[in-house]
Amino acid sequence: MGILRMSDLDLRGKRVLIREDLNVPQDDDGRITDATRIEASLPTIRQAMEMGGKVLVMAHLGRPKGERNPKYSLAPVAERLTELLGTDVPLIADWYDRVPPEVENLGEGEVALLENVRFHPGDTENDEAFSKQMAALCDVYVNDAFGTAHRAQASTHGVAQYAPVAVAGPLLAKEIDSLTAALDNPRRPLVAIVGGAKVSGKLEVLKALTERVDQLIVGGGIANTFLLAEGRNIGGSLAEAELVDEARSVIEACRAKGAEVPLPTDVVVAKEFSEEAPVRTCAVEEVGDDEMILDVGPETAARFAELVKGAGTILWNGPLGAFELPQCAEGTRTLAHAIADSEAFSAAGGGDTLAAIAMTGTTEKISYISTGGGAFLEWVEGKKLPAIAILEERADQA
Repeated sequence: MGILRMSDLDLRGKRVLIREDLNVPQDDDGRITDATRIEASLPTIRQAMEMGGKVLVMAHLGRPKGERNPKYSLAPVAERLTELLGTDVPLIADWYDRVPPEVENLGEGEVALLENVRFHPGDTENDEAFSKQMAALCDVYVNDAFGTAHRAQASTHGVAQYAPVAVAGPLLAKEIDSLTAALDNPRRPLVAIVGGAKVSGKLEVLKALTERVDQLIVGGGIANTFLLAEGRNIGGSLAEAELVDEARSVIEACRAKGAEVPLPTDVVVAKEFSEEAPVRTCAVEEVGDDEMILDVGPETAARFAELVKGAGTILWNGPLGAFELPQCAEGTRTLAHAIADSEAFSAAGGGDTLAAIAMTGTTEKISYISTGGGAFLEWVEGKKLPAIAILEERADQA
């Protein structure tokens, strides 16, 4: 099934309700500390304005738990949008149970921001009445928020059921196109890198990837559990001993189809997790009982980089080690640069992965960086994302 896209429509004179992901971090004084998500939304908003739409932007911020809370107001976001778009972006506070005058009087090419959709309890509950109220605000509903696509909520799913027209925005469409290219029709070999702290958080992803990949690289605490499954000593490293059988089954599933799960042969270890802790590099066999593995060593990093170099498609989720500690960032840095220098199509997703990419200055050289965390992982698992599924249904009905 396909989806309709915003670019397929004539928006002139239409009220266009765009669901964006503007859930940006703020400091204790409410100042935005990272405007990446706001900046990512700008092309879609500008395009809708230039097409003559009467543009309403809808988003959530934080977890206000269904009630008004000044701490989670989108006022700072409206101010930043005003600055970046070069035009006034008013914040409409009272819109939850009516079509307010500010919406009715919006002109072609103008834009306004609706106050936090999560101030209404009906959003997270995918409430039918609230979904219909949102649909009454618009002629066209545009979902452009991949990061929320794995949740069936009123602002991502319910409104798409009842809006006159429901389509994908450019950001969401690009996510779908890129992840489809990486997983459904990849250039071979397909190499996946899965890092992070725990196997339990990514077990289903690992299992799903065994059926798709030609090479699976594991890193971080996940690699420690895999080392444990292979009978290696990991000292006091973070691991999940109760999941060694699951890790072993992933290794065996890969081997059965001719793919290996290359594990670290040398590692960076320390006796405590801190920036001040002295580290040393040693063979895996030499890890002391009072030491913890915090990164892969240079030999392993070079081996992983060589595997990436020969890839046709690269899927990356999670760092190779505790990259937030400067003395334990080299493995992830080596990997990021290898991916950036590769001729493969590369898709990366997940908060830590994006932070690692930013740290290494390789952002512009990664083919596609996903805006989704949980949505990215669920797509990799092969799950149907509710917000995308409803757009497919609406396209099929058109």
